[in-house]
Amino acid sequence: MQEELTRSPSYTVTCEDYVHVVEFSPFSSGAPASLLAYGGNQYVVVGTCLFQEEDMEMDGVQFSVLRAFHHDLRVDALAWSPESRLDRIPTIRFCTAAADRKLRLLTSDLQDQNEVKVMEGHTSYINHLVFEPTEGKQIASVSDDHTCRLWDLDGNETAVLRLRSPGMSVCWHPQEVFKLMVAEKKGTIRFYDLVTQQAILSLDCGHSGPLMSADWCLTNTIKVGAVVGNDWLIWDITRSSYPQEKRPAHKDKARLFRWSIANENLFATTGCPGKMSSQVFIHHLGHPQPVMIGSSSVGSGLSWHRMLPVCVVGGDRKLCFWMTEM
Repeated sequence: MQEELTRSPSYTVTCEDYVHVVEFSPFSSGAPASLLAYGGNQYVVVGTCLFQEEDMEMDGVQFSVLRAFHHDLRVDALAWSPESRLDRIPTIRFCTAAADRKLRLLTSDLQDQNEVKVMEGHTSYINHLVFEPTEGKQIASVSDDHTCRLWDLDGNETAVLRLRSPGMSVCWHPQEVFKLMVAEKKGTIRFYDLVTQQAILSLDCGHSGPLMSADWCLTNTIKVGAVVGNDWLIWDITRSSYPQEKRPAHKDKARLFRWSIANENLFATTGCPGKMSSQVFIHHLGHPQPVMIGSSSVGSGLSWHRMLPVCVVGGDRKLCFWMTEM
């Protein structure tokens, strides 16, 4: 069954180094192409991506590098600001996390103005970060230090939410900007009211095995998904604090869960990077089996295009893109 579904990437883009993280911007760039950033050991490359599905006159994918940024250490996580635009006055702004427990806010006009602001406060490894999605004036980050921290763009820590286990994922929804979703490793996902800084709703995985990644569906706010142990889990937050659906996915422990932005019934999961290859599974709600399986040499990161049903995974000196049906 699974052999028939295994597909090589629809498109690949060659990179100069091992890619550890890769993120499409979930925001409009103001131009036909989408912004994409990837990073690895001491670098971040920012570019634009245009697919043949968007432009009939081209073949495959066209990736154009806008700028390569030096980064003091390996990039472990990256988030785009909604202020990144290519129309009017081009502005690139994103934030990274690295093993020195610091966040770095990088802002560039793609000419000669480049600014790096270092944010310190976490006392252990930072697992995930996100910008406030409407104006981009705040950043939230979660860490193994059992906190979720909020920051302003001057690098000031504006709030600390105390967690009961390592924070693995944090999501900020454009339709719910006064709420923050925080997923903890021991299997609890909480929604916080940012005005009172109190938890207002919690979801429970209902079984053991570490929660590694969770995501809040952009196109339907009642849907939350996660990977726990080898399984993927889906909640309808209006119905129960326990998952509505749960299925085994990866033999070798699942690592990441990401909803498609283009289709609320599509999501992808990755396995933990193996010695030779790791798999990306694309799932469609209502189908018991994955609708597609991709294999990438030591894949890292996972991100969906904001308009197309295409996801990207980083690998050894390449980016791998899988296009699927809606």
